Amino acid sequence: MKATEPVHPAQDRRRRKAQQTRNALASAAVELILERGLAATTVEAIVEEADVTRRTFSRHFTGKEDAALDFVRGDGDRINDLLRVRPAGEPPLLAYRRAVRAWLTDQENPAHHLRPRMRRLLTLVDAEPALFAAYERIRVDAQEESIRIIAERLDTDDVRDMRPAVVVDAAAGVLTAALRAWARGSESHDSGADLAALVEQAYDALISEAASAATEPTSEE
Repeated sequence: MKATEPVHPAQDRRRRKAQQTRNALASAAVELILERGLAATTVEAIVEEADVTRRTFSRHFTGKEDAALDFVRGDGDRINDLLRVRPAGEPPLLAYRRAVRAWLTDQENPAHHLRPRMRRLLTLVDAEPALFAAYERIRVDAQEESIRIIAERLDTDDVRDMRPAVVVDAAAGVLTAALRAWARGSESHDSGADLAALVEQAYDALISEAASAATEPTSEE
């Protein structure tokens, strides 16, 4: 196994600085879009709010929608990181479910969805086609990485073997359904417990429906 190369302190500082800048741009994009609306928010306004240059913005994001939804990308990366370290013997669907649970219940590194006003932004995603398109691109990228991780766990080729894609599409679809239900809820109940409970209910529903389908006859009598 190749040894991990040590990170020079100067490189580490640059990475932290770059991440801080990225976070500032993403936060500015969210705040301005929620205050002014998507159409009235410009990249110029975002960089002014974050106190950086337009060139700096372009190093991190392709547009205002991409910046505002950076939390979605961060959550997808976190779920995949947790999926990679699940015990090898766990069935893929259970491993994904438990990775999601670990993400939602992590007190030290809380899910971005649980930050203030994220509920409003998720609701806006369904109302704004440009935001929805950006959301879908980010979601698909995360799911493609999940498929590769599941394929490695199964020691299979995800091109010829449908199982990794089927597992991830089902598991991620459950999470998306729960997130949408949560986003439609009240801001006054904006808690991790609410979202975690909805996700568990959604996975239980999937398993119940799959079990019911497995007991149905394959042909009509």
